[in-house]
Amino acid sequence: MQVFIMVAGAFTGAHVWQETAARLVASGSAVHAVPLTGIDPARPAPPAQVGLETHIEDVIAAIDAVDMTSGPEIVLVGHDYGIHPALGAADRRAERITRVVYLDCGMPQNGVPALAAVPDQALRARLAERAEAGEREGVLAPPAHGEWGRWGSTAGVGEAALERLTALAAPQPLGTLFQPLRLTGAVAAVPVTGVLCARNGARIDLVQRLVDFGDPALAALTEPQVTFFELPTGHWPMLSCPDALADVLLEAAAGEGHRLRPAGDDAPAPAHLRPFPLDVPELPRDRQGHVDLYVPDGEGPRPAVLVVHGGPVPAGARPSPREWPTLVGYARMAAAEGIVGATVDHRLHDIADYDRAAADIAAAVELVRADPRVDGDRIALWFFSGGGLLTTDWLAKPPAWLRCLAASYPVLAPLPAWGMSGSRFHPARAVGQAGSLPVVLLRAGREAPEIAATVDAFVTAAQGCAARLELVDVPNGHHGFETIDPPEETLPALREAMRSVVAHLTG
Repeated sequence: MQVFIMVAGAFTGAHVWQETAARLVASGSAVHAVPLTGIDPARPAPPAQVGLETHIEDVIAAIDAVDMTSGPEIVLVGHDYGIHPALGAADRRAERITRVVYLDCGMPQNGVPALAAVPDQALRARLAERAEAGEREGVLAPPAHGEWGRWGSTAGVGEAALERLTALAAPQPLGTLFQPLRLTGAVAAVPVTGVLCARNGARIDLVQRLVDFGDPALAALTEPQVTFFELPTGHWPMLSCPDALADVLLEAAAGEGHRLRPAGDDAPAPAHLRPFPLDVPELPRDRQGHVDLYVPDGEGPRPAVLVVHGGPVPAGARPSPREWPTLVGYARMAAAEGIVGATVDHRLHDIADYDRAAADIAAAVELVRADPRVDGDRIALWFFSGGGLLTTDWLAKPPAWLRCLAASYPVLAPLPAWGMSGSRFHPARAVGQAGSLPVVLLRAGREAPEIAATVDAFVTAAQGCAARLELVDVPNGHHGFETIDPPEETLPALREAMRSVVAHLTG
């Protein structure tokens, strides 16, 4: 028999699992939703006495309460913050756990507190200051009715469920967020399943891309005992689609699910390393600091376009983004038009890195403009994917020498799980200040819905303020369409967009 032990996230208790638990019980499984001390009304305690270790002990008690004489399979499910005590308990009872399910959450590491997983970056910074000041005995107030989105997308959660979630929410003891997770490593042998919630910004294909970048830290995700599922909902699937979640948990318990493809020589080339679909001149690379220049033959100075990669990209990714065939292809394509093409490596390695990535881009622009082969008064910037947020500063205050801004399948507003609601990196808000700056936008018709929504919001804002927006649609194109979609679908759009950028630089 399968026994599901469920651990809820921050501010919430065992009550959130009621509907999913009923479905699991109906299937013949046993379910125990763990009441966490100091949060669940069933286990009141002063906040000063509650830390992560307290909750680990709560989960261990639930595990030890299972009668093992009939050989039950214990599946431990942790949602949001709940994965921290779940993982801590699994590490100490590894021989009793059949599988750990990570429900729309990160991968906690030994020695790292749950504070690192707080999605709202501004709140995380304020809490870190309190931790450094030794203020560890207080509580974090639960979100008000309209604030749950700062902790994850509420997509699919009905109004009645959201009201109940708010009414039953409890303060989170700071010790549960500040106390580091301690792992012996025993839990590494336990099979795991990740359940990703697409409308919260987590998708299997995005995880596969991270693996494809070659970061050794992610290689464990490709092991045979690791599986994944994806639900088309927000961060609280136990409220938005409890039956679908129960079905996924039953499949996970049976060892089913999607398995990631390992990176390496024997794997097919990942999308970012496939050949550029257009024949472009094999110009040599001229490396200048963190920028590579592709300079056409002939007299200069010439206009230039700086190609800005997306991300986040792991710091250990090899080759680095400025050497990826697609980005080099765009730079050489510009050079074929008589324009200096340039690629750049910037340090967007994590969602929290946008500030330093923006500084890297600004430095790269000045490096390109200072090159004697470049006309520093005729520059274009071309952004890709998650780099789309980096358009914000240039839209808000476009310098006179910036003749055009282009973007291919960009993310144009922070995604729900990124915790950037108060961040300055919000292009849809900045486009109203772009004035006469031409903006060329390549839009993928088959974009992921959560990214497409940011593009739609940007387009609406641009049209509302009469910005100089030029839309180049790829109706059947996917995110990263250059190397994953048929050339006949993409090449006309690539050529049209490049012609437009060149015209703005040379006109």
